[in-house]
Parts: sequence; C-alpha cells; structure tokens
Amino acid sequence: MTGSASSASSASSASSAGREEAGEVRQEDAFDVAALHAWLSSRLPGLTGLPEVRQFGGGVSNLTYLLRYDGQDLIMRRPPRGHKAASAHDMRREFTVQRQLKPHFGAVPEMLAFCDDPAVLGGEFYVMERVEGTILRRELPRGIELDEAGARALGHTVVDTLAGLHAVDPEAAGLGGLGKGPGYVRRQVEGWSRRYRGALTDDVPDGEAVMAWLAEHQPDDVATRLIHNDWKLDNLVLDMSGPPRVVGVLDWEMATVGDPLMELGSAMAYWITADDDELYGLLRRQPTHLPGMPTREEFVARYLSRTGLPMGRWEFYEVFGLFRLAVIAQQIWFRYRAGQTTNPAFAGFGDAVRILIARASALAGAPGRTG
Repeated sequence: MTGSASSASSASSASSAGREEAGEVRQEDAFDVAALHAWLSSRLPGLTGLPEVRQFGGGVSNLTYLLRYDGQDLIMRRPPRGHKAASAHDMRREFTVQRQLKPHFGAVPEMLAFCDDPAVLGGEFYVMERVEGTILRRELPRGIELDEAGARALGHTVVDTLAGLHAVDPEAAGLGGLGKGPGYVRRQVEGWSRRYRGALTDDVPDGEAVMAWLAEHQPDDVATRLIHNDWKLDNLVLDMSGPPRVVGVLDWEMATVGDPLMELGSAMAYWITADDDELYGLLRRQPTHLPGMPTREEFVARYLSRTGLPMGRWEFYEVFGLFRLAVIAQQIWFRYRAGQTTNPAFAGFGDAVRILIARASALAGAPGRTG
C-alpha cells in the first residue's frame, strides 16, 4: 500500500507475498505433535488429523508455531528450553492479557485454549487464532511498495494505534492487577540494570556508566496505562490493501501496567531512520528508513498530541529504550553463548549489545537532545 491508488492496487494483489511465512521446526524446538493434537482436539471441535507444524523464526523469546489443519490455521505459543527469567515466559499471563483486552482493543488475536499441564508438552502453552495480514521486517516483502506518502501513513498508524492502546482503562479491562503502583520508572531502571548485570558476558561493555546515568536522571511516573512493552513493526499485523491499518498486535509476553512514556522510549530504540549513523543502522529490523517515514522526533510529537501526556526530558526515555534493548539482546546472547539456543539469527547479538551501549552512553552525555 502506498499513498497512490496504483500502488495500493499493487499491494492488494501482492498480499500473499507479504504474508508472514513459517519454516521448518528447529530440532531444539520440536515437540510431540500427537500429544498436542489429542489435547487440542478435545477442546476445539472439528480438528481432524494431525496438523502440519511450522515455526516462525522472527521472535527472539517465546516460540511461535503455525498449526495447519485442513481448512484452518492456528497459532501456538510456548517458552523456549533453557533457563531465563520466568516472568518473561508466563504463558498464562500472556493468554489472560489478550483475552481480557480483546473487547477493549480490537487488534488482539482471539484466544482459544490454554494448557498448564506439563504432561502434554512439558510446560505451559496456548493456542490462538491466526490473524491474516502483512508483517514487516527489515525490508519490504516482494510485491509490496511504499511511496513517501504511504510510508508516512504507515508510520502514523503505528503511532496512533499505540496511542489507542494507551487509552484503554486497565481497570475496565480487568487488567489493573498487572500494575504494582507508583514507582514504575524506578522499578524499570533497577530491574533492567539487574538483568544486564545478571546476563553479563566478558565480551560486552559492563554498562555501569549508563546504568548510573539512568538512576540519577529518572523522572517521576507521568501516567499509569496498559502498555504492550515491545512495540515494533514485526509485532504488528497490517492490512495493506488500502490505507494501512493494524489488524493484529502480537507478542504480549511483556505487557503490563505502567508509565506509557517508558514504552514510547522503548519503541523508539527500534525506530532507526535513514540519517542515523552507520553502526546503529546495522541494527535496523523494520523499514523505518524509507523516505517519508516519520522521524523519531515526529513520532514522539504525534504521540504526545494524541495522548495529551506531558513530556519532560526526552533524552531519558531515549537512553532507557536503547539500554533496555541492549539488555534484551544480551540475555539472548548469554543463552546463545551457553549453547541453550542454536538459532543463527542470534549470532550477532553480542555486536548489537556493544552498539546499543555505545549509543546510549553517547546520548547520556548530550543533555538537551530532543530526538
């Protein structure tokens, strides 16, 4: 989809090209398909025969599988093997968040079944509907084009959908219990600092200067809202057949109730644009470099206009977002180095950590920067 009618038609005809594809299941992530089917078919009538199972490779935390039954595609989510913080892989929590949120925020998949019996697959998992649409990664898929107007419209719908999520009342959605009260910013700074130290390896920076800066410059919470906590394009399912529209938001494993500006900062760590430096550009995982895409400054300004939230020093949230992303990458790099995962997509995560810590350090030393 682009801003022109001809380009919109082209994207519509190429919708299958932009569809998220799944590959073979990695050996380390295989499971007993017959056991899954026996459990699932007793809860969802009409499932006949064992499903074809494929694995999506884009995620870096919980594992996502396509269960292809005759005439029906389902999605299964479960944690990876290997030790990591249990809260990052709480399947019941992820399932419950989406089930409760669905009536208040339509861009959530329909939850179908949850299993907490380890006798089935060895741990918790859940199954949900498959949301059809396009998922964008580093480059546009073949058959989809975006001109400048289309890229800007896409950026705006990403901002506006985030603002729409943050407008949901957590209590009305039955999710107020996810929050821990005032002090969200402090808990985030302390928690991510603790995680980085706990996953530190001898080939990355110790990050102590960045952690000290965040601790010293942290603002008070500005609001308490429901947040997704991993807002980026490859977690959004898009309808690109006309004006871009978010039809599904995936990967709710880190959703919580907290300060929405912290989520804004985290989202901007992924929003790498064409004028960013070469090293940071190597980390780009979404097509935010396209001509017409909003800059980070424009994204933030539109978000604040939509939400009416006050903004103090933006550089704190920007540095926090970069550091948080570095911690996520380092936790995965720790698992990769320990042989707990062999996913080749993780082979460069040590380099990513070094780039992110260096950028966060540089921005922390540039007071007054606004995007």
